[in-house]
Amino acid sequence: MSDTAYGTELSARVRDFIRQGFRPRFGTPQFRGRTHPLWRRLRELGTELWLDSGDIEAIEDVWGPEFTALTTNNTLLNREVQKGTYDELVVQAAGLLDDWPDLTDRQRKLEMAFILNARHALKLVERFDAHVSVEEHTDLAGDVEGSVQYARRFYAVCPERFYVKVPLSPAGLLATRRICQMGIPVNHTLGFSARQNHLIARIGRPAFVNVFLGRLNSFVADNGLGDGAGVGERAALASQGAVRAVRGAYDVPTRQIAASIRAGAQLADLAGVDVMTIPPKAAGEFLRLDLRPEDLSDRTRQEAPRPGVRDGVDQRAVGLHTLWDVDEQFIACADALSEEDLDTFTPGRLVDFFAEHGCGDAMVRWSDRQRRTSAEEGKIPRLDNWRQPLAEGRVGLDSLMNLAGWNSFDADQKEMDGRVRETLWHAMAAG
Repeated sequence: MSDTAYGTELSARVRDFIRQGFRPRFGTPQFRGRTHPLWRRLRELGTELWLDSGDIEAIEDVWGPEFTALTTNNTLLNREVQKGTYDELVVQAAGLLDDWPDLTDRQRKLEMAFILNARHALKLVERFDAHVSVEEHTDLAGDVEGSVQYARRFYAVCPERFYVKVPLSPAGLLATRRICQMGIPVNHTLGFSARQNHLIARIGRPAFVNVFLGRLNSFVADNGLGDGAGVGERAALASQGAVRAVRGAYDVPTRQIAASIRAGAQLADLAGVDVMTIPPKAAGEFLRLDLRPEDLSDRTRQEAPRPGVRDGVDQRAVGLHTLWDVDEQFIACADALSEEDLDTFTPGRLVDFFAEHGCGDAMVRWSDRQRRTSAEEGKIPRLDNWRQPLAEGRVGLDSLMNLAGWNSFDADQKEMDGRVRETLWHAMAAG
């Protein structure tokens, strides 16, 4: 999928349509918010502060000059679309796309999602003068060329403030490498472990990598393995160490994001991480903890927390070690991969490469049955469905969480696509 397939005229027209009425004042936000000593202290400790929301009212409740960015995703954008916020835009966009009657249904779907995501992000840029992470349609997770082209187009809409989110997948890793070579900043999302982010930083060289730490805590708690406290925090801090080491050894720009934060106390536990992307609710909780700035210290230089796993659980059999260990075999695999001509690699070849180097649990060739099982489970896997492949080392827990995360985003993407179809059907019915 390329600009040639769509036509450069379509790309230009869509960009102009998205930017209609966009009046940025870079360096002078419409809304500055309130400063706070705790936010200032986190910045002093080296943590950049983002908010994880697309809800303008919720953002304004927390936003202050210490915050620099906002991140949205398929789930957060879907919430805004389901409110009916963009019904009129959807109808207008459909009229524009009607000028290209040869577009396939899939192309129209991708264009509509692109328009919605970019337009919403521009609203956030205009209001807060923030950098905003914009996310590609989940259909592109297996499409290297499509991912590259949409990244170029997202960036062209607002090169001053857009980061492009690309999910961790075989195609996503290959696409990220190419996108970053173009000078486009990538927020490589849906990461769950130190080893994943060691690999992404070395091979993809994105601006940012993530650990979705709250989901890791939920996996342990929901499956009765313990209360889960500290599991995600340990993974995020281990990944921070791994990324910091890669930055020093390989001269890459990548920074670590602590994502999927669920509670205010986690901000104190993660102080010093490169970036936190914080839901407004968790940000409010943090400010109500009655902490003093001097109570906060750099946790990235301290011993990692003990994970909240009950006694008697075989942590290795469950795959917890894959969240924070970067072993010699995995590093050797990454070393070997870095010597390959990755421009010749397909997603399938990348999966095969990991299997050939004894790391097939980190880049799994999922069966159709496994994909269906994960989709039915939602964002938190049920251990009983995966106990054997985890114990046998055929699947890493980080890989399993990545699959579950992608499926949950895909479900929200499909719901948003459905809302778009419903809106257009009602518009046609109304004449």
